[in-house]
Amino acid sequence: MIAQVPHNLPAEPNRFVGRVRDVAELAALVHEQRVVTLSGVGGIGKTRLALRVAAQQLSRFPDGVWLVELARIGNPELIVNEMAEVLGVRDEVPGRLLDGLRTRLRAARALIVLDNCEHLVGRCAELVAGLSAECPELRFLLTSREPLRIPGELVWRVPPLELPDERHPEAESVLLFVERALAAGASGVAGVMDDVVRLCHALDGLPLALELAAARTSRLSPGHIADRLAARGGERFGPIAAGDRTAPARQRTLLAIVEWSHELLPPKERVLLRRLSVFAGPFDLGLAEQVCADGGILRKAELAGLLTGLAGKSLVRHHAPGRYRLLETIKQYSAERLEEAGEAAHLRDRHLKAVCEEMERCHEAGSLDRRMPWQARFAHLTRGRALLDDSRNAVDWAVESREPVLGLRLARAAMAVMAVRGDLGESVGWHERLLALDLSGAPADLVAVARSGLAYGLELADELGRAEELVVRGLEEQKRHPYSYWLGITYGVALTVLFRTGQSERARCYAAELEAAAGAHDDLFNLVTARIAQLNLALFHGRPDEARRYGEEALALAREAGHHWSLARALTHLGAVAEAAGDLETARSHHAAALPLLEDLDNRIELARCQAQIGRVAAGLHDYAAARGHIADSLALSRQTGQRRGIVRALMAVSALAQAREDLEGAVLAAAAATALRESIGQVGASGRIDELLALARGRLGADRVELLWARGTGMPPEVVAGLVLDGDPGSAAPPPPVPARDGLTAREREIAAMLARGLSNRGVAEALVISPATVARHVAIIMEKLGFDSRARIAVWAAEHGVDAERT
Repeated sequence: MIAQVPHNLPAEPNRFVGRVRDVAELAALVHEQRVVTLSGVGGIGKTRLALRVAAQQLSRFPDGVWLVELARIGNPELIVNEMAEVLGVRDEVPGRLLDGLRTRLRAARALIVLDNCEHLVGRCAELVAGLSAECPELRFLLTSREPLRIPGELVWRVPPLELPDERHPEAESVLLFVERALAAGASGVAGVMDDVVRLCHALDGLPLALELAAARTSRLSPGHIADRLAARGGERFGPIAAGDRTAPARQRTLLAIVEWSHELLPPKERVLLRRLSVFAGPFDLGLAEQVCADGGILRKAELAGLLTGLAGKSLVRHHAPGRYRLLETIKQYSAERLEEAGEAAHLRDRHLKAVCEEMERCHEAGSLDRRMPWQARFAHLTRGRALLDDSRNAVDWAVESREPVLGLRLARAAMAVMAVRGDLGESVGWHERLLALDLSGAPADLVAVARSGLAYGLELADELGRAEELVVRGLEEQKRHPYSYWLGITYGVALTVLFRTGQSERARCYAAELEAAAGAHDDLFNLVTARIAQLNLALFHGRPDEARRYGEEALALAREAGHHWSLARALTHLGAVAEAAGDLETARSHHAAALPLLEDLDNRIELARCQAQIGRVAAGLHDYAAARGHIADSLALSRQTGQRRGIVRALMAVSALAQAREDLEGAVLAAAAATALRESIGQVGASGRIDELLALARGRLGADRVELLWARGTGMPPEVVAGLVLDGDPGSAAPPPPVPARDGLTAREREIAAMLARGLSNRGVAEALVISPATVARHVAIIMEKLGFDSRARIAVWAAEHGVDAERT
């Protein structure tokens, strides 16, 4: 049975017609070339062709085929965000999503389809060139009206569909037109093939032009359409976009058919079409009613029928059940008409207001309504996530139009929706930009919540000093106003920052304040936060029974609230308390109960953490098979989400499993890989367990063997180390007996050898050279290989005998 290959390719909306040779040629090129760009004018079928080719390549890319749609993005810096969202990468540290993408894709055999790159071509070029250089098995298939012009790019000019001639009257363009005309309800097309041939030539074989014309054949004959287009005179139509340099004549042809289709619309359909251009991507009828209906020209009751009419004319496409979208060419044309009508600013105001209010409704139902069943609650949170593309555009407009209040309200509601999946990174940028506006007319409590939201993101980025300043300021301001859910959230952020900065007494006071305020207002979500904070304090001060009591209270409150995020938090913290108390069975039970909740939330960062915790606990229970499975799942999830901290956590669980199996070599190897990765990302971590492991390993394996294993572990890719240890063969990571050599050291290696001869430890060498101990260990291992030695003591002797020490300056 063929394994299911992950992908996000959409189902084809109708039958793909023609281009058999093109598809076959591109299939071979995508397999051979790292970057293939389908280039050509708008409407020539680049996207449809790319999707067809990509769908046929699934079996060649076991790590997935991924469509990243860029048409809805205006800011080049958001390309990384869009790619990360498609690939499931989460923002480990705000502003460092690209690092997560590198982690996700470095060893992946995947194909990424970047669609509609032309308006972001500079940033696309940088990103594709960088990822191609770092990810050897990665392939890109791009669509763009102009090439990226980067090394290694193969530019494939998309031709129009074949036109009919005397020998081939049923060419690709004719087949497409006839099929779409029949689908539109036309009759008698087969009897007027001469007119069909004439029309296909008039439309230059452009697929979009043919589809727009075919959509009209239920009322107009092909001959009449061809006559009308010929009468218009194509020369007066300019190109749609300045970036199109490939075929101006075809651009004029496409614009002619789009304008003609637009002019045939009833007045109300014209108004709706131009107003729909404010949406970033797919939209539904409800949102279209809120934004486009004004009670005057367009009434809400009319919109469903008008949308159906536009869809029947191929100017609006069905995206999914109940959702619609505009093709990029139609959207761009419609946006120009919106500007001409003088409605652009007004419609963007309406769009900002509607998206803000809709996101607030999603937050209120998803987070605050105590009586709602979880599935209904989660539907609102999912709806909120579907609004994020439009939220980006709306925040952009709030900043551009200097309207901070609606922007801050939108950022506040979106923050709650995004936090459930661990996606807060992007909201940091929103808050930074909005807080830089003139806030003199904004409600003080709203501004205070925004400062706290910014602090939340800064804490994730380890900017604890600034985070503390902002959150304390936001907290004190909110306390001057009536209690709200957001005050409780701010307390939670403050507690996290205080825990991390070692201010346990201050944290205790804040936890008590939160308990009193949330309890007085029956705010169950934030009462759970208060109990968890009290649990952490009790555990920190060595009071496990008290910690367990707080955890059980948190769990009871979370069950009453019915919010799965609260339940998962309470369960994982109870699991940590049980593990600290040595009750591993109870710990495993609590963590296992949290797993399905986190899966339901699609919070894969916390899911990976929970899997690592279960794996570590199972190792302590000597259930090695279960431990291996959970740890492997944790590692895979962290790689998929680009979470290097998660990989560190999984490697430490690998080390714990190896130690439980009496595999000290594997334990050292995994701990070394975890330490090297932790140091590379600047993460501060406790070294107590590692110090204990190394002391034990030196006693049993010998210091030199441990040093060699440590150096090997720090120099190998984390996934390789994990695979070796989990498969029970860490010895294969040790080097083979080297061929004796007598020197060949670099200047830095001779310098380190000289320091060893003077009796310096690795840490002493690291301090002297201002490098990390892990880097010193790698150098020592390389020196051993080059010189054919098996201990650092022999290096020291050799350095002294050869006068290396005398060479130091």
